Amino acid sequence: MRILLGHNYYQHAGGEDRAFHADVELLRRHGHQVFEYTESNAAIERQRNAVSLALTTLWSARTHRCLTRLLRVVRPDVVHFHNTFPLISPSAYHACHDAGVPVVQTLHNYRLVCPCATLYRDGHVCQDCLGRPVAWPGVLHACYRQSRSATATVALMTTAHRLTGTWQRLVARYIVPTDFARSRLTSLRGGLPPELVVVRPNFVDPDPGAGEHRGGYLLYVGRLVPEKGLETLLRAAERCRGGRLIIVGDGPLASVVQDATLRSTHIQWLGQRSAAEVRELMGAATALLFPSEWYETFGLVVVEALARGTPVIAADLGGIRELIEPGRTGLLFPPGDADQLAERMRWACEHPAELALMGQTGRSVYLTRFAAESAYASLMAIYHDVAYGVSGTPLALSS
Repeated sequence: MRILLGHNYYQHAGGEDRAFHADVELLRRHGHQVFEYTESNAAIERQRNAVSLALTTLWSARTHRCLTRLLRVVRPDVVHFHNTFPLISPSAYHACHDAGVPVVQTLHNYRLVCPCATLYRDGHVCQDCLGRPVAWPGVLHACYRQSRSATATVALMTTAHRLTGTWQRLVARYIVPTDFARSRLTSLRGGLPPELVVVRPNFVDPDPGAGEHRGGYLLYVGRLVPEKGLETLLRAAERCRGGRLIIVGDGPLASVVQDATLRSTHIQWLGQRSAAEVRELMGAATALLFPSEWYETFGLVVVEALARGTPVIAADLGGIRELIEPGRTGLLFPPGDADQLAERMRWACEHPAELALMGQTGRSVYLTRFAAESAYASLMAIYHDVAYGVSGTPLALSS
């Protein structure tokens, strides 16, 4: 197949960027002709006109013009976007529709139903905008970038394109990584049509292999931000004196983590590390800690741990039960409960044999559900469905 993959890079690299590159490499390895159309939010730093940026978020004439030319040259069978916000914009879907090319859109966050994309506000899960024709609560609370005007721009973009049918008519299929994410994105008024949304988990490739798990420490990997449960984790670590905790990552709570390392010799902060270093740390860890307190759409680091045969101790929230089975591949605790997390951490340090068995089971789950082979099969099924349908002939796009 001839496939065009599109993506709007964030200013700080994250899981969405990695997922985009993973699909590009997966498809090329299987012999497909893969083309890329990308933008970078680094350009926002050079765009000082706030009005111009807001208009671009609603409709990028540049994207429509450039993508129209590219589609004429490439003539892909399908176009697959990972992120279009804010610089690519929904004008990309219109360019594809005009060219008669079906669109697949992976949704890595909740932006279509939540202006800040996380369903999280003021330290807790928030669903105030779900089911509303306009996300006024998000605007009122300045959820996006702590700015009412910026939040209003996002709310206007999602509402305008919902009312004009962009989301419903111009995207042939949406991909989400968990059933939980699907339930939130299709729920109530304003959600996506359920028949357009399919579940395809993220994957880890190449297979990093099982680790030896001889490091004698628990591991956290991720951004140092409140919604990741960092403060709960630090409180639990200070109450669990028996085990060593290593923290990898950077972010706004870096100073809080640094203070914790000064108070406790059991906590070590390594800062940001390369992907290769993280793989080594995971392979030596007793367990991975995943204390997130927002509705993670997936949690790629969890699957990376399973791939290394590392059990996971996670907050029981959102779609985590689709990744971790309590007692078989890890342990769960109530989100935000430092005492319960400390208890799970103590248990992990005192039961190495049970943890090793969980790790082996987790490794088997990875090979079955989250490796490249199953990811490729599911993606090709989606592409063939939207491009050719069951009849084997090109589908006519709705107008």
